[in-house]
Formats: sequence, C-alpha cells, structure tokens
Amino acid sequence: MNITGMLHGARLLKLAGFPTPEILGPDASESDIKALITQHGQVFIKPVFKGGVGKKGKAGLVGRATDLKTALAEKERLYFCEHRHGNQVAKSNGVTFEAGVPAEHEVYFSLTDNTHFRAPTMTLTHHGGVDIEELDKTQIVSVPFNPLTGLKAFIVANALSELKAPKQIISPLVQFLPNLWDLFHDYGMTTLELNPIRLRPDAKGRLTPVACDFKCGFDRDDPRWQRLNLPSDLFAADYSDFEQEINQLRTYQGQSDVYVINPKGTILAPTFGGGANSLVTQMLGDDASISSDFGGNPPYEKMKAVARICFKHWLKQSNVLFIIGGKSNNTDIFETFRAMADALREHFGKYGAQPLYLVVGRGGPNLVRGMGVMRDTCEALGIPYRIFGFDSAMSEVVDYARRVDAWMKAGGRAEVARGMKLAD
Repeated sequence: MNITGMLHGARLLKLAGFPTPEILGPDASESDIKALITQHGQVFIKPVFKGGVGKKGKAGLVGRATDLKTALAEKERLYFCEHRHGNQVAKSNGVTFEAGVPAEHEVYFSLTDNTHFRAPTMTLTHHGGVDIEELDKTQIVSVPFNPLTGLKAFIVANALSELKAPKQIISPLVQFLPNLWDLFHDYGMTTLELNPIRLRPDAKGRLTPVACDFKCGFDRDDPRWQRLNLPSDLFAADYSDFEQEINQLRTYQGQSDVYVINPKGTILAPTFGGGANSLVTQMLGDDASISSDFGGNPPYEKMKAVARICFKHWLKQSNVLFIIGGKSNNTDIFETFRAMADALREHFGKYGAQPLYLVVGRGGPNLVRGMGVMRDTCEALGIPYRIFGFDSAMSEVVDYARRVDAWMKAGGRAEVARGMKLAD
C-alpha cells in the first residue's frame, strides 16, 4: 500500500502542519492554472499514478511551465502517460499542477521501520532533490530512535550538525520535521519520504521548509491507516478488472496485495507472506500470471472470495495452481486451505473441469488438516497434486512447480486431460 505524489500527499502533510506548495488537481480549470502561474511564476505538471511509482523525473515525466499554453501542452502529454520502472509498468490518470518553490537549499528526509536497527529510523541529508543512492555516505545520516519517545527536535539538530549543514536551515527543519513522526506513527505508516523539501525564504529572509514531493507506505495489518478515509481504489496498481475486484476486499481482515506480472502466464501462484512473495515472483518470472501476498490470517469468507476471483480470471489459462507460503506463525492453514478448496470445487462446478496440476508448499498451524482438505478435493476432482510440508526448502518447491509447468506445456496437459477424462 503506497502513495506517491502531492495530490494525496498534501492532504496528509496538512495533518502534521507541514507546509506544501499550492496544488491543483486534474479537474483544474484554465483560469485556475493561469492564476497559479501568475502568482508563483511557474508550475510543475506531474502525472498521477496509483501506488508507489518512482523515478518519474528521470523518465522525463515531470513538466515545467511559465505560461498557460505550455502548461496545457504538458497536461496533454502527461495525463495518460505510461511509466516503466524496473518490471513495474504504471499508467497515469490525471495530472497535478504544483506551484514552483524558489529555494537555494533542498533536503531529503525519510522515516522508515528499519530492520537493521530494529527501530524507526530517520534518514536525512541537506543534499536533496537527487537519488540519495548517488550521494557519498558522508553526506547522509541515518539515526534510529526510540518509538516510545518519538522523533525529538534534538535528534534532528544533532543529525544536521553532524552533516555540517548550513546554519540557516537548521532551525526551520528542527521546528517542522519532528511533526512528521505523528503522521508516521498515528496512521500506521511503514515509510514516509519527502524529497525534496525546499527551504523557501519569506519577505524577511527567514526560511520555511516546503515539501515538494511525497511518498509513503502503509502497514496493511495496522488499521490506523483507515482513519485517513482514502479512496478505496487508490492502492490498485492497475485498472484491470482483476485488481479492482481484489481491491474491494482490502477493507476486510487480512491482506490482498496483487500485481499482474504476465497476462498470459501459465502458473497461478496465490502466495502467503512478503518474503515468499519476493522469492516466488523472482523465480517464476514470466511463467507466473500474478504476484500476490494473501497473508495476514484472512478469515474463511475473505480467503474464499479472493480465491474465487483469482480462479475466475486466471485458472483457465493456467497449467499449475501453485499455493505457496512460508511457515506461518498465526495464519490458520486449515481455514485458508479449506476456503481455497471450496472455491476450486465451486469453480469447476460453474465453469467446468480443466487440466490442472496442483502444487502446495506451506507450514503453520493446523497444517495437516489443511493438507487433508486439499488432498481430498484434488482426488474428488481428479486433479494430480504434490504437497510439500514446512520442512521443504521453498526454492526447491518453486523449482518443482516450474518443472511441472514445463512438463504440462510439453504434452503433460493433454495427458492430465485424458486422466481426468476431458477433451483438451
């Protein structure tokens, strides 16, 4: 669950009293845009993407205008632009017009749940406006702090002193940056990044920090993010029917993170757990149709609904149904497996049987009962299957699923169809 950009970011920052530039949304009129340019001299035009999409500036997807004609031309160029970052492809739906903020100093600031320090951590540099990966380590400071006491002003002051930051920027940053801890903590965020924060001088030369770009991520299992009343479809990575249907379930207990990898993939891999998701997605590559994380101990009804949607959209083209996850601490394996097994039965009853091979790898509470449900369902439907327990290496289970998919493509699908007495 990620948000990037100032369209929603500005509203969140106001909760912390942090200054932002004046911003107009996609529905801004020409007179509003012209007035913004007249008042501030220039505007930046940025596409609006769902989810967390980075490197837009480097891809040339940030426009700049000092007159209305240029602003409207940039709006036309960016309104429905497509952005590819790594293996992620996103399409914009709208633009924002953001007032230019003249400044001499730019700052990078972030708060994260740092697994190295096992504590929330502030990362800060006064060489902002660039990828911090490009900066020398002496130009950046990362400071863990106690979550019980929060981000205090002296932590920011000490960090800036260590960086030998210009004295005139220390006081305004010490005044405003600690307020961001309340936003981070009170609404269940796992990361909060502002880059750049521009230090704008007022009429008397005093500097005020202004957030000119925003990024944050939420912990789906922490209900505090729901206080923000964000649009229900904001976190869908795409506009596909599949993602929109899955996204409607996100208001209920348990996670339902999905991303379409390959619309023509032949392995449907409902995955449980972020670590499992990373490994499975990397190893399966384009053979997988979706990347998913359905962990978080979903109840029977939620898991059955998720499985039903996955099967409706992807099972027909799949050779392998690959249910995989790590050794769970709290997810009831019996409940999740029972829900998926019932959804599979209903899918075959509604849409008809098809050649399919089931591969399962899982560990956790009520594992044996869950495996028993999967075994009984496969044998009742005539589906060949292979089930791995918690003592099997996940990488080997993923590799087995890939070999089964290759065998199905090389004639195994027809053989399975004959075994199930189907015409394939």
